[in-house]
Amino acid sequence: MSVNDRIPLYQQIQDYIKQVIATENMKPGDRIPTEKELMDQFRVSKITVANALTGLAHEKIISRVPGKGSFVAKEAETALAPSSGELAARTNGKSEAAGLIGVIMPSIHDYFAIRLVEGIERALMDEGYRSMIILTHGKLDKEQEAIKELKSLGAEGLLIFPIDEENYNEEILGMKLAGFPFVLIDRYLPGVETHYIAADGRKGTRLAVEHLWELGHRDIAICSDSPLQTVTVQERIEGYIEALKEKGALINPAHMITDFKPLSELKDAEAHPLYRYIRNRMVTAYISLNGRLGVQIYQMARQAGLRVPEDVSIVSFDDPTSIVDEFSIFTHVKQFERDMGYRAAMKLLDVVRNREEVKHYSKMLIDPELVVRQTSGPVPNT
Repeated sequence: MSVNDRIPLYQQIQDYIKQVIATENMKPGDRIPTEKELMDQFRVSKITVANALTGLAHEKIISRVPGKGSFVAKEAETALAPSSGELAARTNGKSEAAGLIGVIMPSIHDYFAIRLVEGIERALMDEGYRSMIILTHGKLDKEQEAIKELKSLGAEGLLIFPIDEENYNEEILGMKLAGFPFVLIDRYLPGVETHYIAADGRKGTRLAVEHLWELGHRDIAICSDSPLQTVTVQERIEGYIEALKEKGALINPAHMITDFKPLSELKDAEAHPLYRYIRNRMVTAYISLNGRLGVQIYQMARQAGLRVPEDVSIVSFDDPTSIVDEFSIFTHVKQFERDMGYRAAMKLLDVVRNREEVKHYSKMLIDPELVVRQTSGPVPNT
């Protein structure tokens, strides 16, 4: 597997565009390759190209003009200039390649992961470090191999988004015992103290329940298609239960829907147990524990002839559909993924630079916010 195989496609596109701007000495206002050209060159979907271009626009390297294309931004020269961290590395006797940080993720197919990586990359770029990303595809053995490989390649520290797995990764436990720098993101290992950052899952589901309760909903389901009950899922369900108890509501176990497999294709929806639940209008509102599932609930509701939010409301963790935040339709629990990635990377670099015996570990919880959009509304009249 080549290094490029481990780098997300959207990031490969970003690196390519930056290289084109620099090597061809492009000026502000010059047009960069079109979306179609990039789709053909990298053999990717339009959404992957759009993610790449949106990231470059956030960095003020390009400006996007609807209907006309993307152009080199006025701020591109400054944005592409070496960062203070890179300059420091060059002037402090580190003329060789910048330090390497390893990033281990289960996958990068959703906006949560994409935004998380964007935050990580921003921090590492600012500090003059480079990264190597390895995807584990949710396999424990792949995660173990990734840790070994990145350490053998000279990574100074690791950022790890642990997989959904009941068994602890012995490589993670080994790193803790050896004092090797690492930070866990989104999930932690119960009973094992480590540096860890995540959004406050309990608070997230409490915000969702309180919002739906105020709209008159009393039958509220919580849904997860995670194959195992991870710590993250458990904490969100605990927040859901706590919020309903505070309202004096009875907890209906049938409304905690977790025992099902993800829907692979919409054409198979009618055979899916969740579809039957939605069609039979067992509840008036759903809280989805990830963005992809939120979209599937929306699609199944529409296929069952239900209107969102007139007949059924949906609140999703994470914004599942938006590239530009303002254009999403989903009411969602915002977890500030870019900030999470940035803070995780900065914490790791702090550990790397001040490497010594760790006497206490930091558990950083980010306060989520509820963003109300078009998928939640008053309880339907019965």
